[in-house]
Amino acid sequence: MRLALLSAAVWLSTSVSAAPTVSEQQQWLDELAGKFELTQDALNGALAQAQYQQPIIDAMTRPAEAKPWHQYRPIFLTDKRIEQGATFWKEHQALLVRAEQELQVPAQIIAAIIGVETYYGAHMGTHKVLDALYTLGFHYPPRGAFFRSELGHYLKLAGEQQWALDEQKGSYAGAMGMGQFISSSYRHYAVDFDQDGHTNLFEATDAIGSVANYFHQHKWQPGEPVAHRAEVTDADAAEALLSAALELDYSWAELAAAGVLTDAELAADTPVKLLKLDGADGPEYWVVRHNFYVITRYNRSPLYAMAVYQLSEEIRQAYEQQR
Repeated sequence: MRLALLSAAVWLSTSVSAAPTVSEQQQWLDELAGKFELTQDALNGALAQAQYQQPIIDAMTRPAEAKPWHQYRPIFLTDKRIEQGATFWKEHQALLVRAEQELQVPAQIIAAIIGVETYYGAHMGTHKVLDALYTLGFHYPPRGAFFRSELGHYLKLAGEQQWALDEQKGSYAGAMGMGQFISSSYRHYAVDFDQDGHTNLFEATDAIGSVANYFHQHKWQPGEPVAHRAEVTDADAAEALLSAALELDYSWAELAAAGVLTDAELAADTPVKLLKLDGADGPEYWVVRHNFYVITRYNRSPLYAMAVYQLSEEIRQAYEQQR
């Protein structure tokens, strides 16, 4: 097994660093030109400005989501991040109230997303977005097609926003702003919440409105719980209910029949999913609901979604205490 893992690691390290052939690159440029209505001159000009960055490849191959839950949780659930979340809520109370009223997404969820993503705007990324998308699109075969598409969206977005191509900085994956929107999400979900004629996700007003709009468009259900802590009476039966899919694949009646217990009162036909996390003291079981699934539309990791949910609850409590 160790030899197999080492072989896989060697294959990955070589496969993500190989430069595309001239014919491959031209094929990709032709595809981008057709999909995004970009000229070859515009694409060649963008690539002439872009630079390959090995640290971006290195970061992509060691995401935090690979950690077990008991190591992942402490990254985001800290006293300082909770306190800063309550302060962020207080400072932007009117905006968050407006987002709740107009888009039906709770303030604590919006604050938690921005808190997890950028520490409330303090850390929005240091990589040039152009370099990140070029590096991953042209030198990271496992997800090259996705990042080439994001590069196309970024080139269109830069034109729409009147940015210089190498102006914006973000994460190693090319995400931007306080909520870390990838280029396609920026174009599809960003809103001009302050109505100044621009969508600027690097500032709080539009970032708050846009995070709320993202959740609204993905059908957040106001007032509905996100998750319930659970216990299982039959570990083998519980294992049979687990799956890697993010969709809600069972009803509460089915989980209850298999010996899953929770203090919450759920209707028998409530769509749910059983989630098992690696806690510090053993397995943690959770019954997660539609709004948990909505959080995974922002980031597909269940660990991320659980961190956002738990941080949001801590922020809400801290905010209420500050009041």
